[in-house]
Amino acid sequence: MVDRFSRFSYAIFEISRCWHKLAAEEMEKCGLKGPFSVYLLALQRNEGVTAAKLCELCGRDKADVSRSVSLMLEKGIVRREGSNYRAGLYLTEAGRQAAEHVCHRAALAVELAGQGFSPEDRAVFYRVLETITTNLQDLCKEGMPE
Repeated sequence: MVDRFSRFSYAIFEISRCWHKLAAEEMEKCGLKGPFSVYLLALQRNEGVTAAKLCELCGRDKADVSRSVSLMLEKGIVRREGSNYRAGLYLTEAGRQAAEHVCHRAALAVELAGQGFSPEDRAVFYRVLETITTNLQDLCKEGMPE
């Protein structure tokens, strides 16, 4: 059981580390920071959301979203419409271009990372990954059983 935990933990850590490195490299090409990639993709799919909703969509804390939104406003990547507290966030043209770049490069990275999988393998992999995610989310909400 410990070996399974070690292998699982290491694989998840490595996937996360590599993904963040690639995101940082790609976002740097747009003059942006790596974490912005998650926000750009979320805003591309959900324009007009508030910063609070962006926290939920991206699984990030309020402070990180607040800092990132401020920087994206400063760089002209997003614009706010409405009052500050309930303002909707929208991508500017520069933001749309950056989001398209991220989307294209992320799709390429996923395709390259998944080389060697058959369509059936891929379907099983994602089903298993989603099940693990759901199970871990439940454990985080309910706590570990005694």
